[in-house]
Amino acid sequence: MRCPNCHAEIPNDAVTCPTCGLEIEHEPTVTFVPEVAEPAQPSVESITEGFALVVERGPRAGLGWVLKEGVTTVGRHPDSDIFLDDITVSRHHCRLILDASGLTVEDSGSTNGTYVNGERVDRAHLAPGDEVIVGKFRLVVASGHA
Repeated sequence: MRCPNCHAEIPNDAVTCPTCGLEIEHEPTVTFVPEVAEPAQPSVESITEGFALVVERGPRAGLGWVLKEGVTTVGRHPDSDIFLDDITVSRHHCRLILDASGLTVEDSGSTNGTYVNGERVDRAHLAPGDEVIVGKFRLVVASGHA
């Protein structure tokens, strides 16, 4: 298991991270294997620049987030930037990184994994139209230009 804060390796029964001291909560995540389907098309047509992530299918369909530069956290933890409240989502599931090289998704050691276009990934570059699966949520990457 890795610390969601500093990514140091920590024992499964630890209550705090030995490196940074973060309190580790051990709420179980339900195992879930997504069905692979045809890639969905983005439903957000109105963002003017940058990237957005839109729930295409699953709980909260139609909801979207405009991504800002830097790191955006995704998970079941209430402090996540993108809070996905479902037991198939790990508390600290993945991170989206937006920088000069583009948009990247990085799994944070989640139980069910992070999928891009139907393939489980640890880290992947994202492009408009890509589908990111986090638990039961099917999210589509949308972009726009001013």
